[in-house]
This record gives sequence, C-alpha cells and structure tokens, in this order.
Amino acid sequence: MPRKTDARDWAIATAERLFRIQGYTATGLKQIIEESGSPKGSFYFHFPRGKAQLAEEAIDQYLASRIAVLRNISANTAGDALNFVHQIFGAFAAEMVASDFQYGCLMQNLANELPALDPELTKRIAHGFVDSTEIVAEHFRGCGFTSARASSAAAALVAAVEGARTIARLERTSVIFEALADVSVQGWATPKG
Repeated sequence: MPRKTDARDWAIATAERLFRIQGYTATGLKQIIEESGSPKGSFYFHFPRGKAQLAEEAIDQYLASRIAVLRNISANTAGDALNFVHQIFGAFAAEMVASDFQYGCLMQNLANELPALDPELTKRIAHGFVDSTEIVAEHFRGCGFTSARASSAAAALVAAVEGARTIARLERTSVIFEALADVSVQGWATPKG
C-alpha cells in the first residue's frame, strides 16, 4: 500500500494506465482505488469531484509526458524532418512493445467515449491534440517547411501515430510504425512533399 502522501500520485498513475488499457467507461472508481492501493477516504479528499477530476489530472500527466517525449525527439533531430519522423514512430512503437500492445493513447481512448459524456473533458483532450500537433509543426517549420506545409504534415503525423497505435494493438505487432516510417521516406515528411 502506498504512503498517504503517495496516494494521490498512485491514483492518477493507476487511472492513466487503466484508461489507456480499457477506456473511461469500463474503468470504475472501485477498481482505481483497489489497484492504486489508495485509501478510499483519502481518494475523495484528493479528488472531491470524483472520476471526472481524476481523468482531468490523468490527461494532464499523460500530456506532459507526451509533450516531453516530442520535445526531446525534436531537440535531438533539429533541422532533420525525416529523422524526427522516424524517431517519433520508433518511440511510439517501442512504447507499444513495452506495454505488450495493451496501451492505447489515453487521449484517443477518451476522445472515442467522452463527447456524449463530458464536454469539459472532451475540450481538454482536444487541446492536448492541438498542443502535441503544434510541437510537431514547430519542428517542421524549423526544417524549412512553409507554415501551411508544417501544419498539414504535423496533423498527418499525429493522425498516423494515433491510427498506428490502434492497428498495433489489434495486430499485436509494431510493423505498422515501420510502414509509416517508410512512407515518410517517400515524401510526406519533406518540406515540398
């Protein structure tokens, strides 16, 4: 059982993991509390608005991690769009393999369920995709892409990564990421593609 001071962090991490594996609706508070080892009383102390507040914090944590990965890859591939794209596909493929193809994208999983359930969470997720896409577009602009080309290539890349995760989970293989990296060599990850 985690220390009381860790209970909040464990609850957020557990919710993120479960939302990535089974989605929002299929994940109950009882399961989160049990799997995180959080005392029930402290759970409601930390999350007085319950599951929706926990989802907000899980989204924020997930997005911070996703942005850190994208920024790190961007810094390591400055001026090199093709290597940037390859490293992104490689990073997300490695994450899929490490999770034994269980983890989907938290934002994608919730986006598929939430529009009818919670408009505020839906807005938070939409902003997460916008922020992620902008980091990619910023990198592409630094590689000589026009603003319009950077935006369209970034949107295509983010959509490709999200679709690849779904296919990788179904097929239990990361070959889709390799196929997308090959497509980028053929032109869509170049400034004039």
